[in-house]
Amino acid sequence: MSNKIILKAESLDGYLTDKDQEYLQRMDILYENAQKSFKVIAAGGFSSALANEEKKVIEVFNEMGQLMQEICKEVPSLKIFSFETEQSAHAEASRVIAKLRDIKTSHQEFIYYTQRAYEMLFRLAYGGFHSETKNYLVVKTPVTSPVQQYSVHKIPDIDHKIENTVMCVMLRGALLPSMIMSKEIEEYSSHGYVTPFALFKIKRDESKREENMEYILDLNKSFFDLDQLNGKDLIFADPMNATGGSLVTVVKYLLDQGVKPNSINFFNVISALKGALRVTRALDNCTVNTLWMDPVLNNAAYILPGLGDAGDRLNGRDTEESPRNILQLIADYGSNIAGLYRSQLRKIEQTVLGA
Repeated sequence: MSNKIILKAESLDGYLTDKDQEYLQRMDILYENAQKSFKVIAAGGFSSALANEEKKVIEVFNEMGQLMQEICKEVPSLKIFSFETEQSAHAEASRVIAKLRDIKTSHQEFIYYTQRAYEMLFRLAYGGFHSETKNYLVVKTPVTSPVQQYSVHKIPDIDHKIENTVMCVMLRGALLPSMIMSKEIEEYSSHGYVTPFALFKIKRDESKREENMEYILDLNKSFFDLDQLNGKDLIFADPMNATGGSLVTVVKYLLDQGVKPNSINFFNVISALKGALRVTRALDNCTVNTLWMDPVLNNAAYILPGLGDAGDRLNGRDTEESPRNILQLIADYGSNIAGLYRSQLRKIEQTVLGA
């Protein structure tokens, strides 16, 4: 029996303030100017003319960046890596995003740069690991002469920030990023805490445009325990936040079921400005952490300039007739990923198989 919940885009727009809408209109105008130059550059021609258009694009992007900084200062629950961290870290973020965007980036490279992106996002969310108190790791090394060798390493004490977390996976494109975040938590927990997993089957109707977009939560193909989520710090890691619809759909459903999260953290490699604003307006006690903010959406509600379908670039593309389930996706990641994230995979398998 079908058991699906649908959230329509117009209900999402209702969360935006008048000032939000004004900012978004300004951004649309700026980006349209950039796209005029895109057309000239794509058509080719004399190098002097192309250089002039590239200069225009740089100026527009700088202006959009300044505007986004102004907007984010007014919304404390929006945490953008390049707006929150020291200047020396910005080049790293820019290079990672550039590689993820690049059409020439291979599948394995895309996975590698996604891992780097989420390591940076973890640092953003948990304060750059600054803590007055420390935990100690005593590590046994392979050296045995003259006696078995050990080393001592100090790590910041952030157990109180990470050991109440549950990883909430909006399936497919969010699976590997969620495993990466869970691994980071395990590494910085003095107790080796491995997050529980809640798995939600949600997708948007690709036949719709933004003005009539629908997000569908399929409860029959989701795996989660409501009691396990109550009072927890919920983490959602989705590489792309376009409209914010999938997150709002899931969280509103959980709230309707009586779940009262302690906090909600949303981690994106790239978030559209509109999607980030929608999420922070729609959900209380929710923080959006993003490595990079993009200015606009197109008519199909895809992020511009974006990086394409992050799920396909991470997992490979499925056919409509035979989409892989979550265990098949994990199998396709191969032995390298399975070995690296073995604790996370055990948790996921327990959640799906009930064993």
